[in-house]
Amino acid sequence: MSMVCLSDFEDYAKKYLPKIVWDYFAAGADDCTTRDENILAYKRIRFRPRMLRDVSVMDIRTKILGSEISFPVGIAPTGFHQLAWPDGEKSTARAARAMDTCYIASTYSTCTLEEISAAAPGGLRWFQLYIHRNRAASQHLVRRAEALGFQGLVLTADLPYTGKRRDDVRNGFRLPPHMKVKNLEGAFEVCKMSLLDPSVTWNDIYWLRSLTRLPIIIKGILTREDAELAVKHGVQGIIVSNHGGRQLDEGPATIDALVEVAEAVRGRVEVYVDGGIRKGSDVLKALALGAKCVFIGRPALWGLAYKGEEGLQDVLRILQDEFRLSMALAGKYFVSNGCYRYFFMQA
Repeated sequence: MSMVCLSDFEDYAKKYLPKIVWDYFAAGADDCTTRDENILAYKRIRFRPRMLRDVSVMDIRTKILGSEISFPVGIAPTGFHQLAWPDGEKSTARAARAMDTCYIASTYSTCTLEEISAAAPGGLRWFQLYIHRNRAASQHLVRRAEALGFQGLVLTADLPYTGKRRDDVRNGFRLPPHMKVKNLEGAFEVCKMSLLDPSVTWNDIYWLRSLTRLPIIIKGILTREDAELAVKHGVQGIIVSNHGGRQLDEGPATIDALVEVAEAVRGRVEVYVDGGIRKGSDVLKALALGAKCVFIGRPALWGLAYKGEEGLQDVLRILQDEFRLSMALAGKYFVSNGCYRYFFMQA
C-alpha cells in the first residue's frame, strides 16, 4: 500500500485496528462537533503566496524551550499506545528521536517512564501530567520524570472530569487484561479516570514548581483570559488544545483559539497548538498565526498502527516534506512563528 498522505494512514488504521480500539482513538465528545471543526477550521484559512523569492535553500529547523528540533512538529501526549502497536510508547520514543523532534509522554502510557527513556536515550522528551486526588502518586511521577532526563513538564488543564465519548460508553471500553497503565500500576485503578482531582486550580502551578526545576507547559488553554493567567503564574509554555475534541464539545477549534492566545501572550512565553493538523500546510498556517510548534495526536497513533516505529517515522517524514514544500511555494525559506502572517488571509 502506497502511503502518500496522512489520510492513507488513517484509512489503514480504521481498517485493521479492532473496532473498539479505533473507536477509542477516533472518539470525540458528544456530537464530535469540536473534533471535526479542528480539521475544518484549517480549510477556511487561505494562503497569500509571494513570488520570485529565493527558496533554493530551506531551513525548517526551530527551537522549543531552547532545544533544537528538525522541524516544528512534535508528538502530542496520547494514552495506551500498545493498543496500536505491541511496543507501544517505546516505538513512539524511538521514532521521535530518529526524526529529531519532541515526544510528550502521557501519564497514561502502557510503558513505564523508565522503558520510554531507555528506548530512546538522548531524545527530547517532555512528560504530560494529570493531577490525581492521590497527590503523592502525581508528585512521584514528576520526580521520576525529572530524574530520568525528561526536559519539560506538561500539565493538562482541561480534564477535571472525562468528557462523554459515546462510542466508548457503548463499547464499555477498558484496557485489555494484559495491558496496564504502567506509570500508575499499584497506585489505583486508572482506566475509569475517576480519581482525577477536579479541585485543581491555578495555585497548583506553585505546588508543581516546588517539586521540580523542569519548565512547566500548560496544555488546554483556549482563551486570552486563561493565557494571561498562565503567564501570570509563571509557566514557560502554553499548548492551545481542546483535547482533540474529546472534552467540552462545541468549544473553539484550536487554530481559531490560537490567534487569541498568541495575541494575549505577546511573546512572553512560547505558544504551541495541537488538534486537526493533517498536512504540512496546516503546520505552516499554525506558525503564521502564532505557534512556535505544533503537536500531532491521532496521526501518530495511525502511524504506529501501520508499522510501529517505522510507520510513525513515515507520518512525520510526510509532514516534514509537505511543510518544506508549502514554505517554498508560499515564498518563505526559514521558520519564524507569527512573523509572516502577511503570507495568509483568513476566509
